[in-house]
Amino acid sequence: SIRDYQPEDVQALANIYYNTIHRVNIQHYTEEQIDVWAPATSLETEGWTKKFPKTKPIIATVGNEIVGFAEFEPNGHIDCFYCHHEWIGKGVGSALMQEILQRAKNNHIHFIFAEVSITALPFFEKWGFKIVTQQTIVRKGVELTNFKMERTV
Repeated sequence: SIRDYQPEDVQALANIYYNTIHRVNIQHYTEEQIDVWAPATSLETEGWTKKFPKTKPIIATVGNEIVGFAEFEPNGHIDCFYCHHEWIGKGVGSALMQEILQRAKNNHIHFIFAEVSITALPFFEKWGFKIVTQQTIVRKGVELTNFKMERTV
C-alpha cells in the first residue's frame, strides 16, 4: 500500500537508499561511483531528518515493512525514487509511479521529470518517460552518468 511519510520512517528510508544503490545500481556503476553516490554516512539519519519533512516522501509498504519511497515535488520533479533491493521487480516501483501520476493529475501538474540512473532507465521508459539528455555529474571528483527524463501527464 501507499502512504505519506512519517518521521519514524527516516532510518528505513536511509537504509533503502544506501542498500539499493550498493546492491542494485552496482551493476551499472563502479564501486568508486557507488561510494560517492551513497557513502556510508548516508545511513545516518541527521541529513534525511532535515530533508524529508520538506520533500514529504511517498512510502510504499507491504504489511508493516517499508519497501520503497519516492519524492514528488510540487513542480513535477521526482527526486529520490528507490525500491528495497529485495522488492525490485515486484510492483513496488509501479505502485509508487501510479501514485505520482495520480497526484500529478490531482494537482494539475501536466509535466513530470527526473534525473534517472542507468539502472532505472528501462523502468522510466516503460512508464512513458523520454530521455531529454544524457549527462555526467561529478561528485567529489568522480563522474556519474544519468539521464534527464520527462513525460506529460
